[in-house]
Amino acid sequence: MDMQSSILGMLPDATGLVDKVARAITQARSNNMPVIYVVVGFRAGTPEISASNKSFSAISSRGPWTEEQAAQWLQIHAEVAPQQSDIVVTKRRVSAFTGSDLEVVLRAQGVGHLVLTGIATSGVVLSTLREASDKDFRLTVIEDCCADMDEEVHRVLMEKVFPRQAEVMRLEEWV
Repeated sequence: MDMQSSILGMLPDATGLVDKVARAITQARSNNMPVIYVVVGFRAGTPEISASNKSFSAISSRGPWTEEQAAQWLQIHAEVAPQQSDIVVTKRRVSAFTGSDLEVVLRAQGVGHLVLTGIATSGVVLSTLREASDKDFRLTVIEDCCADMDEEVHRVLMEKVFPRQAEVMRLEEWV
């Protein structure tokens, strides 16, 4: 989730994360698991962003996006780019479910167990895990395929919060 070049660029060193997520995707494909990408994005002009939304209003405060800026923001990092058979879902808020058709896609595909990876652990991973749990999905979080700007927050979520609703494991265990 949110493996967009624009977002990964905010991490001091995203190379290790990208490599591990690429390996997880390869493993999923080899086991015929559907690979679904979730990206956060907005239309040109950012009409989805409310001035009262603290998380996203900084984006729109720089002025309305052009079509080109909106498209560039959505670009998934080349090393984990979707294949033609993969599904890309665009969300409009932090949770992968909010403002997207993710639940419709998952139900149509008969998916009942989600394996979560992405950036940021305290953002999309946390919000999606909580909502997916409330929607009765079984959940696995691949700890080292997630990242957060705050390593302590990442650790606390993985060790103390997420295990209440999901199986948390490292990539080597999952593979």
